[in-house]
Amino acid sequence: MFRILILEDDEMIASGLTYAIEHEGFEAAPARNIKEAEDLLSKTSFDLGILDMQLPDGRGDSIGKKLKEEGVPVIYLTVEDEEAGIVKAFEEGADDYVVKPFRIRELLARVSRTLHRNQGAPDEILRIGSVKIDTSAGKVYAGERYVDLTALEYRILLIFAGNKGKLLTRNQILEKIWDSEGNFVEDNTLTVYIKRIREKLGDSISIETVRGIGYRVG
Repeated sequence: MFRILILEDDEMIASGLTYAIEHEGFEAAPARNIKEAEDLLSKTSFDLGILDMQLPDGRGDSIGKKLKEEGVPVIYLTVEDEEAGIVKAFEEGADDYVVKPFRIRELLARVSRTLHRNQGAPDEILRIGSVKIDTSAGKVYAGERYVDLTALEYRILLIFAGNKGKLLTRNQILEKIWDSEGNFVEDNTLTVYIKRIREKLGDSISIETVRGIGYRVG
């Protein structure tokens, strides 16, 4: 499991980001200031740092430099949007730079990309029914036919692929997905997305509705 340091003094942002990171299957370690971050670094190792620049007791790039010295990738998440500062951060080894306000799904995509790029993760093909999912390219095929899914449809399909044969409640699925704006998906909207996935993939996949509970995909 990837372990991610979150250095952020805004309690609401830190809480939301920690929740989202953990629901992606990663381990999140939040710190509110430089001292807390240094304490965490002295006790454990990390696979990625998501760091705010402006902290009550210093600047996040001081922690960023320590992480980079250990070969740990860094993503800066900050309100600082001056070109000179962004360029300087990249020159000093930043792997990515996200300006607030941000969209949670976009940030999570950047997190995943950074982790996989630095870990050298191999290409992976997932199969469910007659459907093939090329996770390295983000492409889906029903047999030999390419199927164009939206980002949320693709995410739901990945959840099914990772839980083949298991009964997933609607709440379990809803807890794992966000829309493109970083908002939770409503229950009725989930029904619509499942219907669209069925229509696009046809007989290549069997999505069983367990009335009143959720879905099972063999």
